[in-house]
Amino acid sequence: MRIILSLCCAVLLAACAPRGQITLDPAAATLGDARPIFVGTTRQLDPVTGQFTSARSAQVDYARLTVSVPPERALGTITYPPEGQKPNAAKDFLTTAETLYPGPTAFRAALAKALAARPAAQREAMVYVHGFNNTFAESVYRLAQISHDLAVPAVPVAYAWPSAANPLAYAYDRDSVLFARDGLERLLTQIARAGARRILLVGHSVGSELVMEVLRQMRLDGNRAVMSRLSGVVLISPDLDVDVFRSEALRIGQLPQPFVIFTSRRDRALALAARLTGERQRLGNLTDVKRLEDLKVTVLEVGAFSQGVGHFTAATSPALIRILQRVNDLNQAYALDPAARLGLLPGAVLSVRKATQVVLIPRGAP
Repeated sequence: MRIILSLCCAVLLAACAPRGQITLDPAAATLGDARPIFVGTTRQLDPVTGQFTSARSAQVDYARLTVSVPPERALGTITYPPEGQKPNAAKDFLTTAETLYPGPTAFRAALAKALAARPAAQREAMVYVHGFNNTFAESVYRLAQISHDLAVPAVPVAYAWPSAANPLAYAYDRDSVLFARDGLERLLTQIARAGARRILLVGHSVGSELVMEVLRQMRLDGNRAVMSRLSGVVLISPDLDVDVFRSEALRIGQLPQPFVIFTSRRDRALALAARLTGERQRLGNLTDVKRLEDLKVTVLEVGAFSQGVGHFTAATSPALIRILQRVNDLNQAYALDPAARLGLLPGAVLSVRKATQVVLIPRGAP
């Protein structure tokens, strides 16, 4: 009961905090790290404000936003301009340019141009699927932060599904995940048609359920155009029933590799989600890797780095980000034997049949 009460207090405080919004400031491009973020979204566009809302849209809209990552901020953080105050390009995430494409053809042409500008071996897209309680801006800016802080060598693409952006609307978001499945598959198909040789799929929180649903759907549909180009899947703090995940993974069959799951035993948000669903654990705070022993997955336990609610440690912990920055080639790192892997990812390695768990520890910790 004490855990639930404390988490409810955290939720109410989050509801009072200012939310991320798109702030257009072309001049910020001269100061921050300007990162083009391609976007596919099934949120409705408000014709009056020109902003994407939390309402659901049957069609996929396509856009590109150039986001300026400010130079004066702590690693792993996202800072927004205080409401009613002038934005500070040195400290705030800002949008320097935005384009709403008239349809998938124009989007595909622009993405193809961005991919073609890279060497052939680097024509990869990283598709980020956000989690519960996100505004459109928060999902786009989070991808810009991850892309910048981890120096991801791929074209970043965000899938902004219609979250209510309300900490008390958990049921709406879970239903929106199911609503958004076809939209994500259509976005991935456009990325493949644009010439991406590889596609890395990243899901956070309930966005991980959307990722798994779409992987299963594409396998059943026989969508080889996308499935054959998946270079890996990363689930961060997945808010997903373990048995449901297992059934989806077994139906998918051969999982894209590497298939990485970031977990944290100190994830307070997932502790609450487990209580609300009558379970002991969700996939994102799983402690017994034996439950995944017949699946070829790598579980990275990052609880030692968690602070606060601890629901996005992989993207917000400066110490963990510095470790992950050193792993330039995840495919190569996970293919190494346990002794070599420890040199890249410090911690204890446990292998149970097909599954591997690495319990990460801060460098210098006993």
